This record gives sequence, structure tokens and C-alpha cells, in this order.
Amino acid sequence: MDFWGTILVLLRRWFVALPAFAVAVGGAFYAYSTVPTTYTTSAVLVLTAPTSGGVLPPHPDQPIPRVNPLLNFDHGLSVAASMLISAMSTPDMVADMGTAEGDTKYAVTNGTNNLESLATGPLVFVEGESLTPEAATAITLKVLDRTKRELDKRQRQVQAPKETYITMSEAVPPTTPVPQQGRKLRSAAAALGLGLIAALCASFAAESVSGRLRRRRPGPGPAGEARELVTARKGA
Repeated sequence: MDFWGTILVLLRRWFVALPAFAVAVGGAFYAYSTVPTTYTTSAVLVLTAPTSGGVLPPHPDQPIPRVNPLLNFDHGLSVAASMLISAMSTPDMVADMGTAEGDTKYAVTNGTNNLESLATGPLVFVEGESLTPEAATAITLKVLDRTKRELDKRQRQVQAPKETYITMSEAVPPTTPVPQQGRKLRSAAAALGLGLIAALCASFAAESVSGRLRRRRPGPGPAGEARELVTARKGA
């Protein structure tokens, strides 16, 4: 059925379409009002190499210089950043941070959603989300602290010289939490869309039932005239 045919059906069955549309609007309003508003805050960490570089100068009794393995790569800081992003995003780490369930969440990324290009620079982006501004800030600070400790842990694991340790600082401290309306709007739009579909289905169902009833009624013709004649004789 074309567009104008659909409009005609809705106009003919307005007594069905209008209440269904009202229910759809009410459902959208209910969804918007019941979905809680979340707040997000973000921060950016930057990894830096020591001023003396990643190599410890040799000692007289140790002629071979000691090298920090995390800096013994091309784009070593980017590799270290990607290691931290991967470590902080594992399910075990999420559970350890206490955000596996509930409305408080966090994300550690390189600034994009492309997981195939983690090593894009020495930057680590952290975002926290929760139902209150205080909780969003708290989870962000907790993740920042844990990320710094994970960096030190991995440098100790590879036995890097202390003098060559990569350091991490806050390029952008946690921002002021801002409310996010996206989830509320998506829920309201979904409820309204489902309601409109239900209104269309109800209108076409009413049109179909009405059409079947019209076909069952006796119309003009031999059969109809015979029935009228029988009815008149019985009345006489």
C-alpha cells in the first residue's frame, strides 16, 4: 500500500489510530522520565620518557648499558600506552575495579573507538560514568591511580632501571561532570517508534475486520431481494 493509501486508512480508522498514538506518546514520556540521567567526566594521561633517555650510562664494572625494555622500541611510549589501555580494559580489570555490574562504568582508550590502532601516541584517555557527578569523578580518579600503578608494575616486571622509568602525568585533569541525555532520548525514541508501529497495525487490523464484515452483508441482487421478500411475507 502506498503512502496516501496508508493516510486514508488512518483517517478512516482515526478512532483506533488516535488512542494508539496517545498511548505511544505516553509510553515515550514514561521511558524518558524513568531512565536515569548519567554523568560523565574525562581525563587524559600523557606518558613521558626521562630526560636522560631510556638507557642507563654504563658503569666501570658494567660495560654493557642497561636499557628500559619499554623504551627499546620504535615509538616506545605509544607501545607502553597501548599496553596500559589493553590492561585496563580487560574483564578481569573491570571486575577488580568494581564496575562489572551496576551503573558506574569507565573506559580507557586512545581517544577513538578503533581497537586496531591502539598505539597512536603516548596519550591515555580515561572516562568515567555514573548516576551522580560525585561517583563519576570518583571512578575516574580511581582509574587514573590504578593506571599509574599498572605502569610501574610492568616496568618492575621487565626489571627496567629505576632511572629509566616512564613517568605518567595528567595532561588534562578530570573535567567537571556533565549530564548525558543520550540514553534517555534513545529509550524515548524506541518507545515512540514501537507505539507508532502498534498504531498502524491496529488501524490496518480494524480496516481488515471492517472489510470482512462488509463482504458478509447481503447486498442488492437476487439473493438480497429473495431475503427481503421472505422477510416481508413473514411480517404479513
